[in-house]
Amino acid sequence: MRLMKIAFVGHYLRLLASSMLLVFSVVVIMFLLLELAPGDPIQGLVGQMPVTDEFRASMVEAYGLDRPIHERFIAYVANVATGNLGYSYANQASVGGLIVDRLGNTLLLTVPALVLSSVAGIVLGAIAARTRSRRVDGALSFTAIAGFSVPSFWLGLLLILIFASMLGWLPAQGMSSYTSTGVSIRHMVLPVIALAVTETAFKLRVMRSSMIEVLGQDYIDTARSKGLTGNQVLWRHGILNSMLPMVSVIGYSTGFTLAGSVLVEKVFGWPGMGLLLYESIQRSENMVVMGVLLVIAVTVVVVNILTDVVYGIVDPRVRARLHRARSA
Repeated sequence: MRLMKIAFVGHYLRLLASSMLLVFSVVVIMFLLLELAPGDPIQGLVGQMPVTDEFRASMVEAYGLDRPIHERFIAYVANVATGNLGYSYANQASVGGLIVDRLGNTLLLTVPALVLSSVAGIVLGAIAARTRSRRVDGALSFTAIAGFSVPSFWLGLLLILIFASMLGWLPAQGMSSYTSTGVSIRHMVLPVIALAVTETAFKLRVMRSSMIEVLGQDYIDTARSKGLTGNQVLWRHGILNSMLPMVSVIGYSTGFTLAGSVLVEKVFGWPGMGLLLYESIQRSENMVVMGVLLVIAVTVVVVNILTDVVYGIVDPRVRARLHRARSA
């Protein structure tokens, strides 16, 4: 049993070590790609204005572009290790400060989108598996395939066309109206839907497949033979046991939702991290681009670690092994 405890501790230590290695690999890859990418950060900073040789030389020195690439990389890694993500000359603010200011706005979209897609995917997937009706299952499967195939930014444009331009029910841009302050829920509806649809479609398919497999198990027939109603079997045994794969799917979908928020925020003019990333790419402001991508990478890694921990708690087989290890 002591060996089992060591095995569990070793598993999470290996997971932590591999996650740190993954983050470092992301830093290396994005640094090299941005260094090799075309674009002039000095010209992107000033736009169409003419640049004097003196100004360009001062900005090259400020950005550290006069140093060899390996020196810039070592300096960047050292700064990141101390929490310094660099400085944005276009915004006249630290990169970390910009990300902190925009992170909350991005979470206002991604968190509701994750919750909405998870609930809708689980419920619709359970309905598709439970009914076994050709019409219902076929309609939901077609909807899932269509939703998974439609890009979120294109769906956002379609939602703006229908609900903002044609019907005038919901606003098309920004976080709030001119007559109010703070965040308006009406402004959140369309971008949240645009983010949630693709993830809902994927989770619906996973939940449907998982539940069909669970409902075909012998213990489901045993539960029915004991006199449990169809709904009792569905909730006590079907949905709960089908949720195990969904734990991993919900964790992995965090990265896809964050990635999708870049273009969705651009379409809806939502001032979040995605829009900051888009604008920084346009200006070739690599320091901000690397900062945002690093935060997204770390977020995905942390969520995946938490997903692994939650999966170990939820899975009854892992729970039983943990119980035996603690009692040893």
